Amino acid sequence: MMNSSLDALNQSFPDPSNISAPFCLLAIGYSQMFTTCLLEVSIICLLTVLIISGNLVVIFVFHCAPLLSQHTTSAFIQTMAYADLLVGVSCLFPSLSLLHHLQGLDPKISCQVFGYMVSVLKSVSMVSLACVSVDRYIAITRPLTYASLVTPCRVRCCIVLIWLYSALVFLPSFLGWGKPGYHGDVVEWCAVEWRTRPAFTTFIVALLYAPAALTVCFTYVHIFKICRQHTREISERHARQLSQPHKSQPQYQQPTSTYPDKRYAMVLFRITSVFYILWLPYILYFLLESGGIYHHPAASFLTTWLAISNSFCNCLIYSLSNSAFRKGLKRKCSEKLNGSFKRNNSCFSHVVLR
Repeated sequence: MMNSSLDALNQSFPDPSNISAPFCLLAIGYSQMFTTCLLEVSIICLLTVLIISGNLVVIFVFHCAPLLSQHTTSAFIQTMAYADLLVGVSCLFPSLSLLHHLQGLDPKISCQVFGYMVSVLKSVSMVSLACVSVDRYIAITRPLTYASLVTPCRVRCCIVLIWLYSALVFLPSFLGWGKPGYHGDVVEWCAVEWRTRPAFTTFIVALLYAPAALTVCFTYVHIFKICRQHTREISERHARQLSQPHKSQPQYQQPTSTYPDKRYAMVLFRITSVFYILWLPYILYFLLESGGIYHHPAASFLTTWLAISNSFCNCLIYSLSNSAFRKGLKRKCSEKLNGSFKRNNSCFSHVVLR
């Protein structure tokens, strides 16, 4: 299988002597009119626009809607939004490369820098999701001491550590240890010369992928177990009240933190689930390629950009699932429209009076 995959890889690579032919990872969608890989350019440009615009909206709403800052998890969500925004900005590199606007750059350095940037930024998102799950776990299991345990200062320190840790994990890629994990190789040197290595892959999985995934699984399993237990206790108490109607008992009040925390945990659980669903094909391909089992350019491109598309899905899910976010976005849009309407009326009145 390895030999056949390598043959397919070699057949898909253009002849280096043919300068006019672009380097296309997918076998379809080549445009001779523009001498570029039309399908690759379309996918990357579309994702770039969606990622940048979507995360700009999220950042704008978070800064303009104080209601969203009530949860400490908003700091981690904003960190993810900034990281995803930078992913979208960094995606301009492969777009410009395919459109032949980066001919003067050294392919090795540019490929290493871009691969390192994307890997670090996606690592920030992954670790931030793990921190969000830990934050919700503490909020539900220790509601009385939560405010003293999770302080704004500790949250800021945690965010700084997330960026430092992510930057350090992938730093050995510059020392020749191996490819950090980026496989959307639109630059020929990335696909032909820069190879993944089992030792570096094991290093990344052990220090990043596995701890983050295990943390998320552990915390959310316990979160929903506790929420289910609280729901059952509330139902039992309500049933006992209904079975004893003649006794003057005080009306049982639902704990104010149970259902809001559960709803907020569900929003974050959806974001986390979609994140790992989109990243699973990429991680599997990363492991297969590193082990020398399978290597194909189309699979490399599609799994990578499927994972990168998560940078847009985060803001989409959050905007659709969180009512406070929707209210903040609607209020800002209405304020914008009202301000524009008032300015137009003012200009019209000024013209009429003249």
